[in-house]
Amino acid sequence: MQRYDEIVPSALRIAVYAFDGVTMFHLSVPQLVFEEVARQGLGDWHTVLFSDRAGAVRTAEGYTVGGVQGPAAAGKADVVVVPSWHEDGREPDPVLLRTLSRAHARGATIAGLCLGAIAVADAGLLAGRAAVTHWQAVDLLAARHPDIEVDPAVLYIDHGDVLTSAGTASAIDACLHLVRARLGAAAANRVARNLVVAPHRDGGQAQFIERPLPAHTSDESIGATLQWALRHLAEPLTVERLAAVAHMSRRTFIRAFQTSTGISPALWVKRHRLDESRRLLESTDLPIDRVAALCGFGSGVTLRQSFAAAFGTSPSDYRRRFDARSRV
Repeated sequence: MQRYDEIVPSALRIAVYAFDGVTMFHLSVPQLVFEEVARQGLGDWHTVLFSDRAGAVRTAEGYTVGGVQGPAAAGKADVVVVPSWHEDGREPDPVLLRTLSRAHARGATIAGLCLGAIAVADAGLLAGRAAVTHWQAVDLLAARHPDIEVDPAVLYIDHGDVLTSAGTASAIDACLHLVRARLGAAAANRVARNLVVAPHRDGGQAQFIERPLPAHTSDESIGATLQWALRHLAEPLTVERLAAVAHMSRRTFIRAFQTSTGISPALWVKRHRLDESRRLLESTDLPIDRVAALCGFGSGVTLRQSFAAAFGTSPSDYRRRFDARSRV
């Protein structure tokens, strides 16, 4: 692995943070994408690994990665990448926080990929901004930093100086975006083609988010109403009808519903209609209009509009991507 003092001043220097417990996939993605730029002769890009202290790290798979530099390496980088973070969301070592803050202050681009967005946020680099992280950590990031607008439906968000990406494979999208932003679409397309990945993917991680029915609710009437509504998604489910099923007044029902679920009845119904539409798209060959009718959207147009707004893709594209039926 090449050291910075061996690199000509005009080179783009990229430092990737390595830590004990990082997965090989997360650690390798930025190296794979950025070093492909150099392999293809598209730019003099060089990548090094750094950590809170020089030495070696042990990956989640049990491998030891040596030759990891200390934080001074990030102090000379043009781009500093935190490729992931600990699944428990622990607070970063002050050494990393200082390293990220100082790199950002002198003009380096900071990228928090997947759970790495947590460390970038803890360094104070996302205050008052929008960010994205793995969908399983969205609530954690939002609770820890209420001043950050956490968007769970996109693959990456670039502010120019700070970039965050969604879960796991979207790190590839974010790294290709950095190539595109610095070298142009043609270079990014060439890198993507050689890596055999899409140069730009439509949609976002909202396509992968699970929204299961709460296992229980403190209000038995609301719980029974939720179960009833799931069996009648194809029918009109107005607040008045749901309140009648729960044997409550409209006002009492709305208050009890929000207390139990945390969202409004209309939003709850829409989410579960969308979930049912995804299930049907994955497991059947029913026409889009029929799926829309069975899920209570009324028409294929309404389903397409709602689906695109929620998942960033069309029902047809979703079916092609997630068709779970057996193929002979």
